[in-house]
Amino acid sequence: MLKRTVLFILLSAGLYGMKAQQTIPFRITKHNNIIVKTLVNKKDSLDLMFQIAMKDYSISPDSKRKAGHLIFNKEEISDNNTVEIGKIIQENVRFFDNQLTGHEADGKIGTGIFEGKAFKIDYDNNQFVIYDKMPDLKDYQPINIILDHEGFYLAADNILEDDQQQEAYFVLQSGFSGAILYSNEFAEKQHLEKKLKITGEKILKNSEGKTLITQQAVLPYFKLGNNVFKDVSVGFFSGELKTQNVSYLGADMLRRFIWIFDAERKMAYIKPSKYFSEPYYKMN
Repeated sequence: MLKRTVLFILLSAGLYGMKAQQTIPFRITKHNNIIVKTLVNKKDSLDLMFQIAMKDYSISPDSKRKAGHLIFNKEEISDNNTVEIGKIIQENVRFFDNQLTGHEADGKIGTGIFEGKAFKIDYDNNQFVIYDKMPDLKDYQPINIILDHEGFYLAADNILEDDQQQEAYFVLQSGFSGAILYSNEFAEKQHLEKKLKITGEKILKNSEGKTLITQQAVLPYFKLGNNVFKDVSVGFFSGELKTQNVSYLGADMLRRFIWIFDAERKMAYIKPSKYFSEPYYKMN
């Protein structure tokens, strides 16, 4: 009888563990963006791009699939909506209107669906996994996270010329297809235009004739935790128009790891994914 009781407890624990997590399938575009299929208000089927730097949802003005059952107020906000993703139903969802998004997407989906839960971005199996409690973290490396205004920030080392190592904070930005985009402050302080090998440049002008120069370059080494990348494709801005206030860790770098975030958003745990050694995304 005791053996049967123990066996029942073990089986029940196993079944509870299975029920304590949910999965959301996604696909990855050639631009490294994550696309999630959703059904909004039981009427509108939309492809939404996952944006880790926001919490709510949004609709793009360039949406191919129209969200005709979303009602927006004068502030371009729509509240009290329902979103279905597979077997997951999220209620009281807020949408913002007229926000640009990535290629192949009708809008954006934020991290609100993971509210209060640990979650994994599994690039090897093209899925999110939502946990009621933290999973086994064997083979994962812990990384400190700072959550600020819906953005996930972490520190990483940038090795410039002559082995100069400079620490910088990056916000995780899954909507930016490239690997790294530096803030204006970091680019100017470190004189990146002089220290890095420039591989491309584009000059844009606004209606007042002021210039914005986007530059692509090669960073000798980039270190995230114990992981070191060589000859990394990076970008930064110069010219009269300088609006890049933070540095981005973009989708090309994000996809190189499998990520697990704790429910409190204080720690991330990473291990290399199947994309770890892939060539870097070429920005136009």
